Amino acid sequence: MASFSTAQPLSLPRHPTFSNPSQPMTNNDRSRHTLSLIDRCSNLRQLKQIHAQMVRTGLFNDPYSASKLFAISALSHFASLDYACKVFDQIPQPNSFTWNTLIRAYASGPDPLRSISVFLDMVSDGQFGPNKYTFPFLIKAAAEVSSLSLGQSLHGMAVKSAVGCDVFVANSLIHCYFSCGDLDSACKVFTTIQEKDVVSWNSMITGFVQKGSPDKALELFKKMESEDVKASHVTMVGVLSACAKTRNLEFGRRVCSYIEENRVNVNLTLANAMLDMYTKCGSIEDAKRLFDGMEERDNVTWTTMLDGYAILEDYEAAREVLNSMPKKDIVAWNALISAYEQNGKPNEALLVFHELQLQKNIKLNQITLVSTLSACAQVGALELGRWIHSYIKKHGIRLNFYVTSALIHMYSKCGDLEKAREVFSSVERRDVFVWSAMIGGLAMHGCGNEALDMFYKMQEANVKPNGVTFTNVFCACSHSGLVDEAELLFKEMESSYGIVPQEKHYACIVDVLGRSGYLEKAVKFIEAMPIPPSASVWGALLGACKIHANLSLAEMACTRLLELEPRNDGAHVLLSNIYAKSGKWESVSELRKHMRVTGLKKEPGCSSIEIDGTIHEFLSGDNEHPMCEKVYGKLNEVMERLKANGYEPEMSQVLQIIDEEEMKEQSLNLHSEKLAICYGLISTEAPKAIRVIKNLRVCGDCHSVAKMISQLYDREIIVRDRYRFHHFRNGQCSCNDFW
Repeated sequence: MASFSTAQPLSLPRHPTFSNPSQPMTNNDRSRHTLSLIDRCSNLRQLKQIHAQMVRTGLFNDPYSASKLFAISALSHFASLDYACKVFDQIPQPNSFTWNTLIRAYASGPDPLRSISVFLDMVSDGQFGPNKYTFPFLIKAAAEVSSLSLGQSLHGMAVKSAVGCDVFVANSLIHCYFSCGDLDSACKVFTTIQEKDVVSWNSMITGFVQKGSPDKALELFKKMESEDVKASHVTMVGVLSACAKTRNLEFGRRVCSYIEENRVNVNLTLANAMLDMYTKCGSIEDAKRLFDGMEERDNVTWTTMLDGYAILEDYEAAREVLNSMPKKDIVAWNALISAYEQNGKPNEALLVFHELQLQKNIKLNQITLVSTLSACAQVGALELGRWIHSYIKKHGIRLNFYVTSALIHMYSKCGDLEKAREVFSSVERRDVFVWSAMIGGLAMHGCGNEALDMFYKMQEANVKPNGVTFTNVFCACSHSGLVDEAELLFKEMESSYGIVPQEKHYACIVDVLGRSGYLEKAVKFIEAMPIPPSASVWGALLGACKIHANLSLAEMACTRLLELEPRNDGAHVLLSNIYAKSGKWESVSELRKHMRVTGLKKEPGCSSIEIDGTIHEFLSGDNEHPMCEKVYGKLNEVMERLKANGYEPEMSQVLQIIDEEEMKEQSLNLHSEKLAICYGLISTEAPKAIRVIKNLRVCGDCHSVAKMISQLYDREIIVRDRYRFHHFRNGQCSCNDFW
């Protein structure tokens, strides 16, 4: 018997050695010998050798032997569909098994719909019709391309072929219907199966989890238990995923006990699912105990632990996990970047990204870019955002909907609206998130009419708006005084678009009415709300009262807001501003005293500016910046020049009683946006725009100062506060309101 190694081509002897050399080799001996070699085959070259030998000896004419060779060429780990098709074409009379094998190979290949063409060829050949082994592969192809119509057609054919109730066919249909989003049809198929196997239950449980119905998955598992169906490790993975999504730690622990009591095989996949459940449910102690006891770990294991610490905002521990990983992959880096970005720590996210850039042999992917672009948007890191955009172009990374939306969002929030428009126009296919991002960008920059036009163009493109779209449209209307348009769209939300207004939509309409001066109408709107007004609704009314100096209504709105959020520092500050603007300094004093007694502190004003790719932050009255002396020197120069040109400080913006006028003025001058603008003046030269990001509202005095600086220093100044952009150029501002 010839021996072969995977490193050597297979050597087939012309006359195999037997114990009795004079005894001739029978056809059965030759067939068994060849089939044994096929089973031992480890690469395509060896298989082609066997194929050639079978053709020379005539063994290829044997249907069973030919089918065996063909199956290996089509389904093995070294399979080649091109070669398999050539083998198939040489088979004189393909049998049902051979046809089904070719269908299966294509269904699992890069072009699943080719399996349908093979199926049609089989039917037209006339010798064999589809059977219970054919349909699962065809239905799998329909699931791979998420074609509901194809799945329904195959379902009908299976029923006509009397195999529609076969458990294998039915299980495939369940998976297909879930893949296509038709949960009702999947449930109907499940009920038709007379003898459900564990795969039937697993298909339903997994389908519910993947399609956003984890509660139904848990209910189904309970029913499965009641019917004494023995769960597999696949069942447990699905159920644990459902527990993770519902944050149901109690049920998750029950499942872990079930696994132990029923001796379910705990492989690495199941162990990782248990770990994920514990971390998602916030039980890091259980997760750590399981992690420490795991004999086998992969990158999923390590990343899950990293995620767990990040969820609890224990970033030091998360970082330790990343540092301890035997092999850091992009998924782990993404997890840490995303954790920082989503929890309001964009600067930390960018630091991790810069560290990632230094790593060798790790390529950034779309998830990396989306998270980092979002962090850039939060801090106004335009230069880094531009670098990422260039990286995407240079490396040919496909602009999917997520990356496109992130780019538009980044450019919009960093103050470069023209570049956001350019990205939007450069893509042919746009989903609701891409359209919504562009509408949101226009809203932030006060382009209300253009945002409305974009909203209607979106519908012309047959893209249905969602709740985020309407929020962005209402914001656009608010900052452009488009009251009638906002009211009309709000009325049409549910009747024409099928979207039930949520808290944020009601708050937006209150803001639209309030900003435009319709305060009483805003109050009546709130009183007619079908849901209890939220803090954001009262906050919108309170903000409008500040714009229009309506003290009595402001006190009512603030009272209602503080009933819901007693520790809301913003409400106290807003009311204090309104009192100050009205000259009620005694009320200001009482309010500030209340804040001191209760330990409630105003969120400190913070402004950031990007210079040469580095983000510089300034707090009000900041002395920490290494160039603070030069910044304050520039500030003194600027204020003297402004005074010489008629500037008078708005003392009503001072939030506490200060007797000396000089001290009041100094307090105003220390606002963080003034410091950031002055740093921009000494760090950059015209015509480069000065872009500042403020965490709070821009006060009226800073608004006036920025406007005058833009004229006296001939600089474009762009300030983004908590709610919108303010564009200053030549002593003018594009916005029509501020607060």
